[in-house]
Amino acid sequence: MSCTDVAVQPKTYSHIVLGLGATGLSVVRYLCARGIVPMVMDSRSNPPGSAQLAEEFPDVMLHTGGFDCRYLVQAQQIIISPGIALSTPEVRVALDMEIEVIGDIELFARELKDAAPNVLGITGSNGKSTVTTLVGMMAEADGKAIGVGGNIGTPALDLLGQGKELYVLELSSFQLETTRSLNCIAATCLNISEDHMDRYTDLNGYREAKMTLYQQTHLSIYNRDDELSKPFEPGNLISFGLNEPDGDDWGLRDGMLVHGDSELMSIGDVALIGRHNIANVLAAMALADAAGISKDAMVKVASSFSGLRHRCERVARRNSVTWVNDSKATNVGATAAALSGLEDYPGKVILIAGGDGKGADFSALKPLLEKVSTLITLGRDGDKIAALKDGAMPVKDMAEAVAKAAEVAEAGDIVLLSPACASLDMYPNFMARGDDFRAQVELLNGQG
Repeated sequence: MSCTDVAVQPKTYSHIVLGLGATGLSVVRYLCARGIVPMVMDSRSNPPGSAQLAEEFPDVMLHTGGFDCRYLVQAQQIIISPGIALSTPEVRVALDMEIEVIGDIELFARELKDAAPNVLGITGSNGKSTVTTLVGMMAEADGKAIGVGGNIGTPALDLLGQGKELYVLELSSFQLETTRSLNCIAATCLNISEDHMDRYTDLNGYREAKMTLYQQTHLSIYNRDDELSKPFEPGNLISFGLNEPDGDDWGLRDGMLVHGDSELMSIGDVALIGRHNIANVLAAMALADAAGISKDAMVKVASSFSGLRHRCERVARRNSVTWVNDSKATNVGATAAALSGLEDYPGKVILIAGGDGKGADFSALKPLLEKVSTLITLGRDGDKIAALKDGAMPVKDMAEAVAKAAEVAEAGDIVLLSPACASLDMYPNFMARGDDFRAQVELLNGQG
């Protein structure tokens, strides 16, 4: 049945949850706790979470295999998964009928509307999970009751009702498209580079989604090394960057991380690898400071946190060659950041890249690839990356990529998996890709 030929159903639902999974389940849980029994729809025939839904909420109807307009057009509110585009035809019909379409983060924000600001918001193309984790650990080290989630780990709605005094949320552009009521203490857009060009018409559309976070915060923290991260409108602003700061900004001076005139710690004492991660630490510190977290707690965490899995994670050292898993680099900007972060590395850099490029333009990698000694490419769009560097080595899979890298690597070199692409052409997700890389490295002979 088309969306223009709808028939009234005897059973209607005031709230419809579009998309199941962990986020959809959290929305159902939130609504049912408030006496609202929604209907759930998912375009997949067997969506993740369906068994749990049936067990936990047997009265909730699950409609699979598509979105049924007969129900959508009678709803008062549709809570949409971030993975479903607002341009989806059935969703457009509901929007045209002025039915409210929001996401789980907006529900979360409305629940806290009468509370004092107690949210830190983090978006950007790259580094979100690292910064979110850092801030959460800094708050915990300072003894605060902290809830960390959103686009990472726990869905935001599941953090409510647990006595948390501070929430740290990673927020994707998809989530921000349907969010307008956050009341953040401070928020940041870490950087902007091409990503999700299969969903947005151009970079500006993607950036505009990210920039909406700055309209929902008391303090905006931007990256002065990335002009695109700066808010459209003037306001209460501070910045972070890899140079000497002005005023109350955050940056570097004489080998030290500094806040204005105050020295915090030596660059050499930061546990994370790469200059891009120094920027992440500065951003985390700026957010933590805005929430009243002590500098001692910030420094303690920055000195000990060595990174998340699949994000510039050192997985092995074999025959004096360092192997680094940056499988989370699913876009060009992430790989550019990883390569830029290794500019001062004394050995050669061997790069493994490629996968599903999501329609991205890879040309921004070309100057950075000049400093890569060997480029090994794989996956659907590997040939597009290979075309950027003479002598690139295309391979069929990760096993061959690791074997080739081991052949050319010498003592003191670094082998970096940083694909600049999504993984779905070859793997279920970027974690599986990173795990395969690690497994293939572990099969290599030799230690040391």
